[in-house]
Amino acid sequence: MNPLPKRLIEKYNVAAPRYTSYPTVPYWSKEPFNKVQWGEAVKGAFDATNNEDGISLYLHLPFCESLCTYCGCNTRITKNHGVEEPYINALLKEWDMYRKIFDGKPVLREIHLGGGTPTFFSPGNLNLLINGILKDSIVHPQADFGFEGHPANTTFEHLETLYELGFRRVSFGIQDFDPRVQFIINRIQTFEQVKDVTEQARQIGYTSVNYDLIYGLPLQTKESLVDTIEKVSLLMPDRIAFYSYAHVPWVKPGQRRFTEEHLPSPEEKRALYGLGHRLLTGLGYHDIGMDHFALSTDSLYKAERSKHLHRNFMGYTHQYTRLMVGLGVSSISDTWDAYAQNVKKVEEYIAVVGNGELPVVKGHFLTDEDMVIRKHILDIMCKGETFWDFHEEPCYALFEGLERMQQLADDDLIELSSYKLTVTPTGKRFLRNICMALDARLWADQPSTQLFSMAG
Repeated sequence: MNPLPKRLIEKYNVAAPRYTSYPTVPYWSKEPFNKVQWGEAVKGAFDATNNEDGISLYLHLPFCESLCTYCGCNTRITKNHGVEEPYINALLKEWDMYRKIFDGKPVLREIHLGGGTPTFFSPGNLNLLINGILKDSIVHPQADFGFEGHPANTTFEHLETLYELGFRRVSFGIQDFDPRVQFIINRIQTFEQVKDVTEQARQIGYTSVNYDLIYGLPLQTKESLVDTIEKVSLLMPDRIAFYSYAHVPWVKPGQRRFTEEHLPSPEEKRALYGLGHRLLTGLGYHDIGMDHFALSTDSLYKAERSKHLHRNFMGYTHQYTRLMVGLGVSSISDTWDAYAQNVKKVEEYIAVVGNGELPVVKGHFLTDEDMVIRKHILDIMCKGETFWDFHEEPCYALFEGLERMQQLADDDLIELSSYKLTVTPTGKRFLRNICMALDARLWADQPSTQLFSMAG
């Protein structure tokens, strides 16, 4: 891969959303959220596609025994494992409320356990949770179940238990193998631990192992990144997410453990990404887009090649479902024409669910304009192209967005015609910027403070 011109890197290194939804969460409606209307949206989505496509489930398990100081997720730090059972009971009560909205048995196409640290929970409690979800449900013949695990606490029993429940994908948070970096971000796991848990997963029968890596971490250098990727090359996970570290200590106080002085400069950070990209593609990983890489044998790459890739609040997936239900604190649900997010504090979540109410606290019902823009943003991210016909979908916001695209075409990030946009090989590195040009809500109300992480 030829190095990107410095001019392009600097020009497009701006704060940009990751577009796991459109509109993005900061641009959701500020009106009080109507839970009755939300229930109707859920029922409509279920009735429309449950039998053919099935539904997706995301379960947020927020507990961690220690705070990883780089982390931007919604977590609860505790060593008290007595929290597991009450939380599981609340998750199953919330699921039961959705079950009562559904008109028939749900067909489960996708389940993902995120966090937090799902492997904070004992194998026995995870078994209790998933069996409670699967009870009176139908598992789709092409179901895809995955979970996130900490290499230092994911046991053989965790892997075996979840495999027996239908899980075939596992994602391990690695971030960096450099002991200095691991110490300052308080995320400690040895290469031997990662190697053992990866080999155990493959021995049991998991078909896809993902590693999360992060560039731009405090004390990270080119040498430490090379060493990390050399270690990764000895294990060759099926997928890699190579994320940019977002330094937002005003949002996540744990990041105050270090300062900007510990971080690579913007130029050094861009160089780290370029180096990582070259090393990963040199190992045979394909750039899927939006920081994701996959081997040619993995379902994510196959979905991209066949133009069946999809993106939702869980990130890229090879599965499409119209309805995604999020269970647990801060989880987000999607009915395709509406979004809803749960309360963010564990105690409030358990109390609201205990009162027999859905714990959704805010959301957004998409307008016709939102639906048009979302369609094109999804096609750009997932297919690398999009088509339009102003006679069939008259949308002034789309017209304005395409006008903003001209400078991206001038920079060879896209090719534009009167009815089609195609992302160029260079443009694949700038997908967030391309989508941002179409983001009508962002352009109508540009933020005065930084809402998103940097694109580069």
